[in-house]
Amino acid sequence: MIFDVLTLFPGMFDSPLQESILGRAIKQDLLKVRAHNLRDWAEGKHLTTDDTPYGGGDGMVMKPEPIARAVAALKEQTPQAKVLMMTPQGVPFTQQHAKTLAQEDGLIFLCGRYEGFDERIRQTLVDAEFSLGDFVLTGGELPAMVMIDAISRYVPGVLGSEGSAETDSFSDGLLEYPQYTRPAVFEGMEVPKVLLSGDHGKIARWRREQQLLRTLKRRPELLQQAELTDEDLKILTQLKQSESQN
Repeated sequence: MIFDVLTLFPGMFDSPLQESILGRAIKQDLLKVRAHNLRDWAEGKHLTTDDTPYGGGDGMVMKPEPIARAVAALKEQTPQAKVLMMTPQGVPFTQQHAKTLAQEDGLIFLCGRYEGFDERIRQTLVDAEFSLGDFVLTGGELPAMVMIDAISRYVPGVLGSEGSAETDSFSDGLLEYPQYTRPAVFEGMEVPKVLLSGDHGKIARWRREQQLLRTLKRRPELLQQAELTDEDLKILTQLKQSESQN
């Protein structure tokens, strides 16, 4: 999987990509993450990548020419790469997006600064626009890092356990169930006995119930879009009745 990032600050990607799971995956050549300085495709004495907006207004706007040249150069190396724009105006990035994008040969991230991009970049080069939420950051670098991390978890071999990504929160539309490890008792709090029973059927049912309960309490809106079985709906009804009695 190849991630190319176009940014004015490529040094921001050095440390995060040397640590933990991503660092190991890069060393194993499972991932390639290349941060490119957009100024390498700028022209003129000052290698200008931004200019004042037509019509007036505060701030500067990212010029279209350097970005167009950069994308063209990167697509010579990975022709099928999708171009992703990091912008507060984009669709909210989700776990399903991460899973889908992990199937691509390559991704090119456009990290804006200042007042954003010339609109013609959006109209001619971009395949999708993503946002991390309804807030504004100083640039697109942090969103790009977050997306690279989330997408990489679905690349085969990146995680130690192939099933880890499939049981993460949001993978099936619900929050993840509670996790426990040794010791069995910590400050008077015991691990649920069902997890110590060895009965995998009961454990699976308990975990599903906990998923539904945790989602019901913390993110009930997710239940409206999750694919729920008849058994899930039955459990939910019981949970709601129990909650209403408490």
